[in-house]
Amino acid sequence: MVIITQDMIKQFQNLVETIDEPLKITFENLHQGYQTETAIRFLKARDGNISKAHKMLVDCLNWRIENEIDKILSKPIIPAEFYRSVRDSQLIGMSGYTKDGRPVIALGVGLSTYDKASIHYYVQSHIQINEYRDRVILPSATRKFERHISTCVKVLDMTGLKLSHLNQIKLLTVISSIDDLNYPEKTDTYYIVNAPYVFSACWKVVKPLLQERTRKKVQVLSGCGKDDLLKIMGYESLPHFCRRQGSGSSRHAKNITGDDCCFSLDHGFHQQLYNYTNQQAAGTKPRAPVKQGSFHVGFPEPDLTDYKIARTIETEFHKLENQNGFTDEQDDLMSNEEQHLKETNAEKMVHV
Repeated sequence: MVIITQDMIKQFQNLVETIDEPLKITFENLHQGYQTETAIRFLKARDGNISKAHKMLVDCLNWRIENEIDKILSKPIIPAEFYRSVRDSQLIGMSGYTKDGRPVIALGVGLSTYDKASIHYYVQSHIQINEYRDRVILPSATRKFERHISTCVKVLDMTGLKLSHLNQIKLLTVISSIDDLNYPEKTDTYYIVNAPYVFSACWKVVKPLLQERTRKKVQVLSGCGKDDLLKIMGYESLPHFCRRQGSGSSRHAKNITGDDCCFSLDHGFHQQLYNYTNQQAAGTKPRAPVKQGSFHVGFPEPDLTDYKIARTIETEFHKLENQNGFTDEQDDLMSNEEQHLKETNAEKMVHV
C-alpha cells in the first residue's frame, strides 16, 4: 500500500490552486474545511499518482457543477408517500456510530428491489445520503467526538440475495461508479453479514479483481455479525438485522418496522434527512412551484475494474443458474441448511 507523503500532498495542493474559480467554489463544499484530508483521499484513490489524483479531483468537481450537486439537498423527492416507496425499495440507513465516532451505514443489499421508481430517483436518493453524510453527519460527529471524523463504516446485509438480483447490476454499477469517482475513501470497512451461498460463490471470483486496498476493507462476518460488530460499536448502534443472533435472525429483521428499522422513512435518520431537504428547499426561491420529478444526474462511465466486476458477477450468476438447474428456491434451501448446521454446531459447543 502506497504511503502518502507531505511532499505529495504539497504538490497536489499546488495543482489544486490552479483550478478555475467555479471549481474552487464547489471544492469548498467538498472538503468542508479539511483540504489536506481531502487531498489524501484522492491521492490514496490513485495510489499516490499526483497527476491522476488531480485529474480525478477536477473530473469530480466538473461533475458536481454539471449536475448541480451542491444544490441536491434542496431537491426533496416528493410527495412524501412516493419518497416512502423509494425508501422501502432502496434499503439504506444509518443505525448509529462506532465507539470512535464513525457513522454506521447499513445497506439491505439482498432485500432491496429498486422497483418503485426510475433509476434517476434511486441515484438522486443515494447522492443525497452521501452529501448529507459529508455536510451534516460527519461535521456533527467531529464536534461531538472532538476529533476530525471523515469516514464511515458500512454493514451490508445479504439476506434475501438471489440469482434474480442480476437485473439490478446496471443500477448498482452506476451507484458504485459515482461513489468510486466522486466520494473516494469515505468508507473504512465493509462488513458483510447474513451471506447466503450465492454471495459466497460470487465473492470467490470477485475478490481477486479488487485492488489490495479495497480487499482489505471487506470483512465477511459469520451469521448476522453481532459478536464481531459489538467489538467496534455499542448494541444501540447495531443495525436491526444484526441484533438477533441465531435462528431466524434474517426473517426477524424483515418484520421490524418503524423507528426500530434504520431503512424506514420513520427512522430518526431518514426523518432528519427528509426534513433537512425540505427546509433547504423552502429556503430557496424557485422560479416556479416545485413539481414531482427526479433530479437527473449524469451517470459516469464505470472504470475498467467496475466493468470487469459487473461482468464477472453476471457470468457467475449464469453459471449458478446452469448448474443442475440451480434456482432461487434452492439457494434459500441451502442457506437454511447452512444456518441449521451453524446452530447445531453452536449447540454442541455449549453442551461441551
